[in-house]
Amino acid sequence: MKTKMRILVTGAGGFIGHHLVRRLKADGQWVRGVDIKRPEYEATAADEFQLLDLREYEACSKATTKIDQVYNLAADMGGIGYITSSHAGIARNNTLINVHMLEASRQNQVKRFLFSSSACVYAQSKQTSADVTPLREEDAYPADPEPGYGWEKLYTEELCKYYRQDYGFDTRMVRFHNVYGPLGTYDGGKEKSPAALCRKVAHAVPGDVVEIWGDGLQTRSYMYIDDCVEGLIRLMASNHVDALNLGTDRMVTINELFAIICEIAGKTLRVRHDLTKPQGVRGRNSDNTRLRQVLGYEPSTPLEQGLRVTYRWIEQEMHRAGRTPTLVGSRA
Repeated sequence: MKTKMRILVTGAGGFIGHHLVRRLKADGQWVRGVDIKRPEYEATAADEFQLLDLREYEACSKATTKIDQVYNLAADMGGIGYITSSHAGIARNNTLINVHMLEASRQNQVKRFLFSSSACVYAQSKQTSADVTPLREEDAYPADPEPGYGWEKLYTEELCKYYRQDYGFDTRMVRFHNVYGPLGTYDGGKEKSPAALCRKVAHAVPGDVVEIWGDGLQTRSYMYIDDCVEGLIRLMASNHVDALNLGTDRMVTINELFAIICEIAGKTLRVRHDLTKPQGVRGRNSDNTRLRQVLGYEPSTPLEQGLRVTYRWIEQEMHRAGRTPTLVGSRA
């Protein structure tokens, strides 16, 4: 009989962490979830769930006791509005979490450690055009990441390398490209663009004006949560130790993203572009060449399909809270 792996997922009260815990449990693993908060929208599937502040070393040491593998997803993060307004706090909180988690995992003899990095590590100078060349892993250097959040992620990637080189500690590094799906934050200021637009569309009635940050011509690629979780598990099981993109390579403008959501909702809405709001880099897309080579895999859920599930979930949540004018029925 195959022995269960003892797996720790940090950030298990958050969006990606919660979905990862569910998948690992479905795969028959023993899972400990840790976060500063419990999952917001449904109960955790974890065998154990510890409420801990991982900025503190003692908490990290407790979390990693008798653990085989660590998925370190815990982070202070959010959408572009949040990460551009809190550079010091984000960098401080995440640096403390990551440094302490690495050292505690090493001290507790964890066998393998996966760090969740971000496409925000990529050089801003290579993302100035909406028609951006897809970003290869080596495009993070010469270093010019997004302030605060991006610098902290890039530095921790380097720290993972040092731990592997100096201590023989087995690390993995993944760079997420815009993960979306149900059971994620959709309001409050930390939501990402797909969830924010789904909320705005769900709240509107036909003919309403919806605000979009920037001119709407900035471009991104988006990865559905199930594809993200699959990629994480494959990367953890692989022998690849360098940073690896995990995202789709289909690039859309924010205006196009909005139009897809309106089509799903069956609503005709008008747009007001607010050029005073932060919009991040002009264009960003994932080069998946190495992902295909290393894992024999890349995210494949069509954007329209993933957004349909996401929109319906957000619409239902808002309806329960009395925040939608009507609950629109399901449409193909």
